[in-house]
Amino acid sequence: MIMIGKINKLKVTERTAEGALLTAEDHSSVFLPESSVPEVCALGDSLEVFVYLNHDKQLQATTQNAFAQVDEIAYLKVVATTAAGVFLDWGLPKDLLAPFNLQRQKLELGRSYLVKVLYDEQYGIYATPKIEAYLNYEAFYLREGQAVELLIAEKTENGFKAIINHTHWGMLYHNEIFQPLRKGQKIPGYIKRIREDDRRIDLSLYPAGYAKVEGITGEIIEKLHQYAGYLPLSDKSSPEDIYAQFGVSKKVFKQAIGALYKQRLIEIEPEGIRLLKK
Repeated sequence: MIMIGKINKLKVTERTAEGALLTAEDHSSVFLPESSVPEVCALGDSLEVFVYLNHDKQLQATTQNAFAQVDEIAYLKVVATTAAGVFLDWGLPKDLLAPFNLQRQKLELGRSYLVKVLYDEQYGIYATPKIEAYLNYEAFYLREGQAVELLIAEKTENGFKAIINHTHWGMLYHNEIFQPLRKGQKIPGYIKRIREDDRRIDLSLYPAGYAKVEGITGEIIEKLHQYAGYLPLSDKSSPEDIYAQFGVSKKVFKQAIGALYKQRLIEIEPEGIRLLKK
């Protein structure tokens, strides 16, 4: 069955000069225009395509990646306004409609908003900024230590609210964040704690067991700022030199600079580490 507004894996069953006919296991089919057909494409090949409704409200496939699929939340920019609503850029030739009657307040041209992408027969694929109705604060089907996908939603006094796997709210606290974060940013994270009293979710950017690593990463960044962006310590430095500077083992230091390197905050050089400029 072809899923509208989602990525589908479909088989090429017909090739013409205009494009390719793609068919699902239930024999439903959709057309892929020649402009989207891969250079190497033969009958029987399987293609991963995004299926949406074109300007004529007909099903169409594309190999372009939409910024979000149906049932996902994304941070999208308003690119046009009409009598029916506003249109959002979601990475496809046909922009995404957010109807006025589904807006709490009018969305402004040129600004970006968190929206939920939905589908029904009346509107087709559309968006609504009323995301709260689709998100839970209490943990369901989640467990401590679980790796999750985060979407940064809002900066607060305590940290950043983040959307977990498009379904739940969680919190990242300021004292555990050692990198710049911005609204709409997608980033991997972990369920750090599910509170016993209210089942709300605390988050971390590091896996379980990285408590010491979380603490030392902030110290490393602070030291780099103090010393013009460079420290003569690396994964080849002696355990004694590392402990003298940061009071941790060489193993913890290596894990910390590895985490900072993956976040593209530092460069690891043969004799030291260097802060990357943003």
